Amino acid sequence: MSRPRIVVVGPGFAGVNAIRRLEHRIPKGAAELVLVAPNDYMLYTPLLPQVSSGLLTPQSLAVSLHRLLRRTRIVPGSAVGVDPEARTVLVRKISDELTYEPYDRLLLAPGSLTRVFDIPGLTEYGFGNKNLAEAVVLRDHVLGQLELANASQDPVEREERSRFIVVGGGYTGVETAASLHRLTEEAADRYPDLASAIRWHLVDIAPRLLPELGPRLGEEALDLLRRRGIEVRLEVTVREVTENKVTLTDGRVLPCRTLIWTAGTSPSPLVASLGAPTDRGRLQVGPDLAVPEAQEVFAVGDAAAIPDLSKDDEGTLCPPTAQYAIHEGRAAADNIINSLLGRPLRPFAYSDKGLVVDLDGRDAVARPLGVDLAGLPAMLVTRGYHLATVPSGPARARVAANWAIRMLLGGEVSRLGFMHGKPSTFMDIEAGHYLDPEHVRAETARLRERAERARG
Repeated sequence: MSRPRIVVVGPGFAGVNAIRRLEHRIPKGAAELVLVAPNDYMLYTPLLPQVSSGLLTPQSLAVSLHRLLRRTRIVPGSAVGVDPEARTVLVRKISDELTYEPYDRLLLAPGSLTRVFDIPGLTEYGFGNKNLAEAVVLRDHVLGQLELANASQDPVEREERSRFIVVGGGYTGVETAASLHRLTEEAADRYPDLASAIRWHLVDIAPRLLPELGPRLGEEALDLLRRRGIEVRLEVTVREVTENKVTLTDGRVLPCRTLIWTAGTSPSPLVASLGAPTDRGRLQVGPDLAVPEAQEVFAVGDAAAIPDLSKDDEGTLCPPTAQYAIHEGRAAADNIINSLLGRPLRPFAYSDKGLVVDLDGRDAVARPLGVDLAGLPAMLVTRGYHLATVPSGPARARVAANWAIRMLLGGEVSRLGFMHGKPSTFMDIEAGHYLDPEHVRAETARLRERAERARG
């Protein structure tokens, strides 16, 4: 009997923790492990705003998969479809070639895309902050706007280039606004005539910031941002974006050439190719993380609607956070092994241990184990949490060293040459390449037939 083949899609928190668990628990040679990943690193996304501000270098958050994994074959590409009948995953490699990976057990952890709405001009002129490329380009763009504003004698142009708008009052939006505001403060030392013209805005359609942290810490974060000079408007969002202005739903028209969109995420379209029921785009799974209609398929992270057994309210789902994804990946790995061995599958149950928000490296708010913290205690908890969660020694050392260098020597305020050619996760590297179930089956059959002809 051939050894089972386990395919994991996605190198995020859930996928990487699952494949590491499988390597640890499955004896060498007892199963074939495959990871489908568009990049050869795991991105530590919670600290991405600190890359866009220059507090951390991009390499600090790119954790090498080859360092983390020892017995897994990495397929460099993105899954674009699943054929559950043929038990295959269709993959578009980074060379743009299509291939397929057969599986005995499949774990879907493809992550998410930036959630966008039908707002005129958003995808043409908005900037995201969801991957390393976007973070680096965003930093260059912000610094470039200040340089251009300082060099201009046109007061209208100076105002447009000196205003920055962040949309989204969640973790990413708040941390991005705080981090980039600090960057422009440091850069303004070079342009004393421009310092008073720099304006930062944070807008969100929700009635309060960071609702997951509770009312008190949400208000603490709001007050902190406003004391720094960031104008925060709630229950307001964007109506239209053009090259040089942003129209808000409260009727204001702001001269602006930098709109940063962080208003949430949407599940990967990959899950739709499975043909199984979804909940707001997330694959419906049981408490054991398996897909009821295809028991050999498991799903976790942003791709899955997982019942939260720690809550009394029936119908409550696990939040799509890194903390949950880590434990979901490990639990899915255990149940994959149980399913192969014919053992009962265990329900996933996890209680949130708290939330942390780093506000530019000088301030933070945190709620560890239900205790509200702000100021220095929150900063210590936040930094300690991130250092404990970054999954490799070299990455932890880089993060700690970057923090120490900034604290002792200050930061560097210079562009890296990525100002042009804006990337966008609004459509993502895989967007437009996902296939519907019928096309997945047809492509899989074609590739199988070609492979059989090549063998003989």
